[in-house]
Amino acid sequence: MVGGLVLVVAIAGCRQSAGGADRVTSAASTVRASEGDLIERSRLSMGSELRLTVWTASGEKTAVDAFEAVFQEFDRLEALMSVWKPGSDVERINAAAGLHSVPVSVDVMDVLQDAQQISEWTGGKFDVTFGALSGLWKFDQDQDNRVPSPRDVAARLPLVDYRELHLDRSAGTAYLAKKGMRVHLGGIGKGYAVDRGAAILRARGFRDFMIQAGGDLYVAGKRGDRPWRLGIRDPRGPADRSFATLDLTDGTFSTSGDYERFFIDHGRRYHHILDPDLGAPARRSRSVTIVATRAVVADGLSTGVFILGGREGMDLIERLPEVEGVIVTDKNELLVSSGLKGRLVLLTKPTDAP
Repeated sequence: MVGGLVLVVAIAGCRQSAGGADRVTSAASTVRASEGDLIERSRLSMGSELRLTVWTASGEKTAVDAFEAVFQEFDRLEALMSVWKPGSDVERINAAAGLHSVPVSVDVMDVLQDAQQISEWTGGKFDVTFGALSGLWKFDQDQDNRVPSPRDVAARLPLVDYRELHLDRSAGTAYLAKKGMRVHLGGIGKGYAVDRGAAILRARGFRDFMIQAGGDLYVAGKRGDRPWRLGIRDPRGPADRSFATLDLTDGTFSTSGDYERFFIDHGRRYHHILDPDLGAPARRSRSVTIVATRAVVADGLSTGVFILGGREGMDLIERLPEVEGVIVTDKNELLVSSGLKGRLVLLTKPTDAP
């Protein structure tokens, strides 16, 4: 449920690119400094820009070779998790729904188990079986700005239930209990890939780096002599405006918002983050940013907390270890978790607009 989101990075200067995952672009820049070089590359992957940045004295070729390994890992994971690529693990799970279990890769099993944990934490507000609704609501390249009929939505709701996704770790299989159910990893798969990318860069000897994939980001070490400074986008302001910044090292940062893939109909905003209990766009938040140690957790939680909304979502953040968050509610109220107070720098109040 999270995808195509811009996370403004105040120091690193990241931008968003548009296009499908099968289109590839690249960009590079090197900033000279006494401590080393800041080297960047970007490509389109998993439906959004994947930007890799390292601060290193090892030379450009060493960094570029490591970047290529990360790009290849994203491609490999996309082939396993995509709902668009025939033969992916996810497509095979969906095709066998209500019929039989199917063997899946260790990676997909890991993601599905993380998803079930986040579903439990959020009382089912995060639910990877929301894929049963995806043909009714269209917010990808097929966006048609159409509100589906309540009757059509009601017919699909019984097919959305994470508890009907059965995983057998020992056998390495996954099974959807009802025919017509569909898994969709759009709200968590990218976070898992970011974690894998971070592991690759660490294994290659890099300690100071940033990985950004749409609204999911991981930073390690420092940018030169200071932490990475990250900005949270103003959900009703211009795309390049941050309302707050946070200095972060060795952590992940994921933002979900209602401002990227949406349309307005009769004065009402409809966006891509669906409440699985209603089968319709969630209404309690404008944006949610989660800070955590694992990108896969931040990715799934940013969606689940967005759907939960202000007070309930913040209560959950405060209960979870090594998780912090910032919520802009549907009433434009700003909520900041206790662990970020004194660390988050408020630049301006979020813009108050519909």
